[in-house]
Amino acid sequence: MSVADPRRIVLFRHAKADWPPVSDHERPLAERGRLDAAAAGRKLADSGVAFDLALCSTAVRTRETWKLAVHEFPKRPKTVYEERIYEASPGELIALLNETPDDAQNVLLIGHNPGVQGLADILAGASEGDARERMTRRGFPAAAFAVLTFTGPWKSLEPGTAALVDYWAPTE
Repeated sequence: MSVADPRRIVLFRHAKADWPPVSDHERPLAERGRLDAAAAGRKLADSGVAFDLALCSTAVRTRETWKLAVHEFPKRPKTVYEERIYEASPGELIALLNETPDDAQNVLLIGHNPGVQGLADILAGASEGDARERMTRRGFPAAAFAVLTFTGPWKSLEPGTAALVDYWAPTE
């Protein structure tokens, strides 16, 4: 793989969380969230894309989302649990993605709103089909994901350099 080959980034918002009396970071998934996380995993697995790396927030709900989603994959990618994703701004998420090794072609980032939605909006300088219209209309509900592509090294990823090629939400 060279840096001239298209790279794929999936920005995946955690599934629906419950509201027990715990800190925000420790909130687990609700029952609907567990079902939606698995459905999102099936949808991603059906795409046929082999992911090289998953960057997952350390929050309980993101780790649970990832565990249920990746169970649907034919092959588990390397997973890095990254504290910096929790409560990150789009700019902080871009900085994190800029650190990705260039041998990783397809990367999943499992995180939180408003950062994940903001990042999708900021990165997408172009879009294919009706993906942007659907994402704009639906917003970024729990368990939704946006698929973006770009060409070049990870350190060159910046606002407007990617194309939004797909969007999915549990009620799509």
